[in-house]
Amino acid sequence: MNEQVRVVIADDQALVRSGFGMILRAGGIEVVGEAGTGEESIEVVRRTVPDVVLMDIRMPELDGLEATRRILQGHSSPPRIIILTTFDLDRYVYAALRAGASGFLLKDVSPEHLVAAVRLVRTGDALLSPAITRRLVERFASRDAGEPGLRRDLSALTPRELQVLQSLAGGLSNAELAGGFHLSEATVKTHVARILSKLQLRDRAQAVVMAYESGLVTPGDQAQSAGER
Repeated sequence: MNEQVRVVIADDQALVRSGFGMILRAGGIEVVGEAGTGEESIEVVRRTVPDVVLMDIRMPELDGLEATRRILQGHSSPPRIIILTTFDLDRYVYAALRAGASGFLLKDVSPEHLVAAVRLVRTGDALLSPAITRRLVERFASRDAGEPGLRRDLSALTPRELQVLQSLAGGLSNAELAGGFHLSEATVKTHVARILSKLQLRDRAQAVVMAYESGLVTPGDQAQSAGER
């Protein structure tokens, strides 16, 4: 936890940037740059090479969704991006997760949660509440069915990996997966890592979206426990 984390804050409100910056610095996190527009965020990320970007979804000139896409597509080793939003069920948040963002935070997040979230994402995990992410997907996946999405050929997955992916999309944590499948958490993490690698997904957030868009899980499905499979 002592490893230095470098962060860029992109938000069109100076007060938000200042407040988040103070919180992060107090938590031992280095703020290496700030941006007030989407275009600025791309340039600041290019110049400072941060580990994590806090990206406001609604900004002038270029919104956070398009800025996220360009940042993730324009770097061989892109930063992790956390979307900042006022609404948890925001269509743009769903689109950003689909594009490769590692999760999202509401702007009224507590200081402790903000610092913990940045550190969590820095380790390569996804920052999301599975239940909220599932609601996002159920609300928007069917509406966006005609758009290019995260559909993947699931034939490369083993039966066990398919089960793990279904449970993951159903909102189960690694600990819950481990208990349901009678596996260690380390084994579950290995399964998840293999799923992400085989399907060329960045993290769990994209895996949840892809599971719905591929039809493996359908909107309205109730989360099943791993032990029921």
